[in-house]
Amino acid sequence: MNYNLLIENLTNPALLFFVLGIIAVYLKSDLEIPPNSSKFISLYLLFAIGFKGGQELSHETFSEEIGWSMLFGIFISLIIPAYTFFILRKKLGVYDAGAIAAAYGSVSAVTFVTAVSYLEVQQLPLHGHMVAIMALMESPAIIMGLVLISIFNKEESEKIQKRTAIKHSFTNGSVLLILGCLVIGFLASDKQAEGIKPFTNDLFKGFLAIFLLDMGITSGRKLKAFFSFGWFPILFALIIPLINGCAVAWLSGIVTADISNRFMFAILAASASYIAVPAAMKISVPKANPGLFLPMALAVSFPINITLGMPIYFMIIQMTSN
Repeated sequence: MNYNLLIENLTNPALLFFVLGIIAVYLKSDLEIPPNSSKFISLYLLFAIGFKGGQELSHETFSEEIGWSMLFGIFISLIIPAYTFFILRKKLGVYDAGAIAAAYGSVSAVTFVTAVSYLEVQQLPLHGHMVAIMALMESPAIIMGLVLISIFNKEESEKIQKRTAIKHSFTNGSVLLILGCLVIGFLASDKQAEGIKPFTNDLFKGFLAIFLLDMGITSGRKLKAFFSFGWFPILFALIIPLINGCAVAWLSGIVTADISNRFMFAILAASASYIAVPAAMKISVPKANPGLFLPMALAVSFPINITLGMPIYFMIIQMTSN
């Protein structure tokens, strides 16, 4: 195993800021990022990655590989909630199992953004169509989660508002922003894009570090209550992302030979949504416990992916590349 990749990732300033946030909570520090500032930074990150992805996409020629890659991404976002639901049902109720399955089938934009930074360290480019695939993978997982809850829910009085939830999965702010910025970046000429390049490129890593500090603080606050649910959710949140990421790191070679594309596929499969899915589940499945699926995605799976996951997926891809 290439331990240099692991050490390099563990000493990444962005990750260390995340750890600092958790430490601040346990030291009972009053350190915090104001909510409005945190929201602005998250919007900025989505804006920057969407716009840069659109610019990259404008330089790409649509090919059979891109078409198959898009179908592969949608397939991943459907199959992961389908199989994880039945694992979760062994210990949890139908509402929690469906919500958690949807979260793990969907994607984390912040994990994606952190992975882009990792690619930059490896001096590998992000191809624009992967941003489009990330946006495409949000909704199918939510829909699959709702379908599974509908099939296995025995409470006839509980009707899931499917139409509202499905509509929300497409109009969710994070999905809409990244898709919109992708289109704008695609339409803008190189000369037009040059004018905002200092904002979309130069400031990116600094804002990412501050955002991960905020994520660390949020995770630290949720960990204590989360541990009261027992060992099963913790093990699931630790193991399933690594299984999904490793499996897709290997299988992605079927649709693309590009190392950076395969790495992003692995990250998308391993990450879990803690923005779009919780918002959709709040509307459609209010009985699902956010105190369970939110900390699983944010406080356990997210740090596992950005510490151990990324170098492991990258190593598997390197080993299986021609």
